[in-house]
Amino acid sequence: MATPLGTHMMAPVGIHSYHSLFVVSSEVPRHVFTYRWWEDEATTVLWAFNIPEICMVIRYALFRDENLPRSALLSRNYETVDSFLVALSDLREHQYLSALSHLQRVEEVLRRSRIPVIKPIAWSWFPPREPTDPRIIASAIDIESHCQFMRMEFEEIVRAALGYPAPSVEWFLQQHTSLYVHLLDHLKVYPEQISVYLEVEKYLRGRSPFAYRAVVQCLHTLLPETAFNVRIPNTPDLEFIAGPIQNMFKDQPPKLTTILKMLSVLSVRFRAQYSQTPKMDWHTPFDTTCLFLEDHLSATSPKDLAHTLAITDEVDFSRLSRQNILNGDGMAKELMENWHTISMSVWECCCALPDMFESLQECAQASSSKKKRKDADLTRTIQTLFVKKDYYSLTAILEGLQRFSISTARSRGLNSNLGGMLVLDAPILPEAIHLINPVHNYAAYHQHFLEDPGTPFLFAHFREYQQHGEAAIQPLFDYLQGLASKAL
Repeated sequence: MATPLGTHMMAPVGIHSYHSLFVVSSEVPRHVFTYRWWEDEATTVLWAFNIPEICMVIRYALFRDENLPRSALLSRNYETVDSFLVALSDLREHQYLSALSHLQRVEEVLRRSRIPVIKPIAWSWFPPREPTDPRIIASAIDIESHCQFMRMEFEEIVRAALGYPAPSVEWFLQQHTSLYVHLLDHLKVYPEQISVYLEVEKYLRGRSPFAYRAVVQCLHTLLPETAFNVRIPNTPDLEFIAGPIQNMFKDQPPKLTTILKMLSVLSVRFRAQYSQTPKMDWHTPFDTTCLFLEDHLSATSPKDLAHTLAITDEVDFSRLSRQNILNGDGMAKELMENWHTISMSVWECCCALPDMFESLQECAQASSSKKKRKDADLTRTIQTLFVKKDYYSLTAILEGLQRFSISTARSRGLNSNLGGMLVLDAPILPEAIHLINPVHNYAAYHQHFLEDPGTPFLFAHFREYQQHGEAAIQPLFDYLQGLASKAL
């Protein structure tokens, strides 16, 4: 647990040395794993032949012997390691790589599988010479703490949560001890400013718990406890993200490759959630649910995935009432939020696990056309979503696929054209992509729905109601009435 404030632990031990305010083991919840099953599975994966899974095992390094991957690869024969390296390299590199020795090839496989090292940046906020508004100071400290948080590797947070060394996490914590030292030295020189930082402490409450503890500890060091008796809970401050990660290894079935795929998806979510926000949420537990990925992994084929989605959606919409839609509340609100969640989940999965892209594309294509296709891939997928006319999940998948296509630099993504134009090379069939064309409030989709009604793309209907009134969505009500009658 964290060291209680007001103790002697943070007293300077020398002119240029201070006890560390934070320790990694104290900032994550206590965890007791009687058997680290994933370590045995990591060894098994390293001796198998699945390149993506081997790369994930190396990337997260959830084992105590850091030389385990190197030893395993060095023990593999030359041809096997060569095939691994070829799979991880570009065609243009093959001639250069062919000249490498066996040891060099192993090192190259390790290098390409590990996470890129983010250069650490030292704490860069310093107390201003002339004190300003305490609220401005508190905000600046919180922003600096957020910036330091973004320098941590998600993979190393996972390692720290499970009790393994995590240098970027250690660096993050060390920088908050630096904040303590900077502030302590400043207030020793300008003791008249202590009153300002007594106000700063109030505005830091609820913000970065690490920065808050550094400031409070500094005030405790400088003031008698009778003058400053503010205390903070003695709890691990990385619990909001380390706790949910620990629970994954407790709650999930003991299959390492499944959890590593989930963690790969969560790493995309982690960057999007904490890097692209002006205000860091330091307290809400990190959401580690990957329901769409779990559905995908449990499905036996794209056909099976589409079938599961179609049945689930029909049941959900059978409970949707007319009043829910008119008020935009209850089940209607939940379904629209879930549509967005599915869309973002598809994007996360494709970013983290590009091999999912073809399977998801196949699922979307199978649901988008009435025509039977002779293409071997498409004949392997039954047109379940089309037969069920499940425009709800279909449009969510298409939106996620399109977002992925736009956000990547692959040939199916954005391509530069003459005249400075950027042309989107859509990865999905034209007869499918028109359903998510927002022009004239999804006019193409509405026309399609009129001709062939099915489980609706609810957001488009809700916008139609907002713009043109209740009469504009009568076809939706007619469909839902028939669905409710069918459910009885």
